Amino acid sequence: MDEELILKYALQNAVNYKGKANPGAVIGKVLQENPSLKNKIKELSKKINDVIKKVNQLSVSEQETQLQAFTFKKQKKKERDLFSILKVKGKIRTAFPPGPEKYPHLGHAKALILNYELAKKHEGEFYLRFEDTNPELVKKEYYEIMLDNFSWLGIKWDKLQYASDNMELFYRYARKLLEKEKSYACYCSKEKISDSRLKGIECECRKNKVFWNDFLKSKKGILRLKGSMKHKNTTMRDPTLFRFVNSRHARQGSKYHLWPNYDFQNAVMDGHFKITYRLRSKEFELRAELQKYIQKLLNLQQTKTYEFGRLNLEGVESSGRIIREKIKNKEFLGWDDPRLTTIVALRRRGFLPQAIYDFVLSTGISKAESTITWDDIIAKNKRLLDPIANRYFFIENPKKIKIKNSPGISSHAPLHPEHPEKGVRVIKTGDDFYVQDNLEKDRIYRFMHLFNFKNLEFISEELDPRIDAKMIHWLPVAKDLAKVEVVMPDASVKKGFGEPLLKEVRVNEMIQFERFAFCKLDKKEKNKLVFYLTHR
Repeated sequence: MDEELILKYALQNAVNYKGKANPGAVIGKVLQENPSLKNKIKELSKKINDVIKKVNQLSVSEQETQLQAFTFKKQKKKERDLFSILKVKGKIRTAFPPGPEKYPHLGHAKALILNYELAKKHEGEFYLRFEDTNPELVKKEYYEIMLDNFSWLGIKWDKLQYASDNMELFYRYARKLLEKEKSYACYCSKEKISDSRLKGIECECRKNKVFWNDFLKSKKGILRLKGSMKHKNTTMRDPTLFRFVNSRHARQGSKYHLWPNYDFQNAVMDGHFKITYRLRSKEFELRAELQKYIQKLLNLQQTKTYEFGRLNLEGVESSGRIIREKIKNKEFLGWDDPRLTTIVALRRRGFLPQAIYDFVLSTGISKAESTITWDDIIAKNKRLLDPIANRYFFIENPKKIKIKNSPGISSHAPLHPEHPEKGVRVIKTGDDFYVQDNLEKDRIYRFMHLFNFKNLEFISEELDPRIDAKMIHWLPVAKDLAKVEVVMPDASVKKGFGEPLLKEVRVNEMIQFERFAFCKLDKKEKNKLVFYLTHR
């Protein structure tokens, strides 16, 4: 029996799990390296139990020292090709074109990261392009927050574009369509246009002959594409290409009054700047045919698009229009309200950029619609936070109690249970304590990192596994405690006290309130610390 092999994996498992090896995990590793031992499974199991018994009696530092004598083969993980379905060939250039009309959310992050990763994987170029041709909705603050959020997520674009900087380009291509008689000026009412498109009836304005300069100067009507009014895809039924808008533009001011609609500017920007691939959500699927048709009419390069299922988070509002209304009506605190999945909201709560990045990649590019829960993104974030967040005590709605015969000792609680090098929090105690738990008669309790008591009377200091004690956290009654508020995910607020060392925590630092939740320090006010709860 290969005792060295067993010892190797017993030590590894023990070090990974706080000094206690698990026989089931060890036997799996041993058999993976030496499958022939399956024929001696009973003997192997007995030997593993004997070795583990000895290993578990060692201190963790002793286990780590012995483990250094062994070497392990690195297992190469087979990298999953997220984009294999696209069958990418040749030189590649991708783009992500958000409209600066609201704060970006998780759905934006998914399209952004997928297009960026596709370009990186094939050593291509990635363009960030603002589709800002709706003067009524674009705002300076939306440009700024998108640039800030996308940089925070780790995106590095090769070129930054603004569609509104290309108005003369749009006009040049629009003139071509008019000259080819592939478009026409329409002066009908919105109601009449909508009705004719629904019924598949051609507009009488199709017969009008109009020149580009005359149309531009008139500031009347709309420019429509000559599509097919009987087409099954309703977007192909003489869609609007340009419309006059009198609103002042956030970047261009009052320089232009005739603005291209989404499909025209999207098709031209993609085709003219030779965007080869674009990944986007399924809401744009019906528009792909129209955009490719416009590119064909204008002899532009055809962009290959792939539409994936939308990212729907259960119970979370993502409509910019509705969010704007609720902010205005004070139903939301703002774009960073903790109930939202805007990047600013996730960031303020304490979700790390790498967690968001990993999460959106894990959702893949399937076309199937799926609704995810907070737990899906929390799992990614928790894995990153757990090793780095220092631990502290927080007592909500504190109740004062007195412990008879309290020894008056100081607690030396670790700042992090797995990183002793971080140090300890020394908390002095007396007879009086704050707790938030309702204490039951004749029940044994243990103050975490301190002592055991029953019926408000001290029992012992030792952490004895034979004593069935319920673990609770606590704070001493003291003048130097920190006043704490925690903004919860539903925007409610919990209030209480925190240990004195919390006053040294920096704004935006992530911490964990023991037996409560991971939180981020949002701001320090004169008499209190305000945290945002990230997740449990």
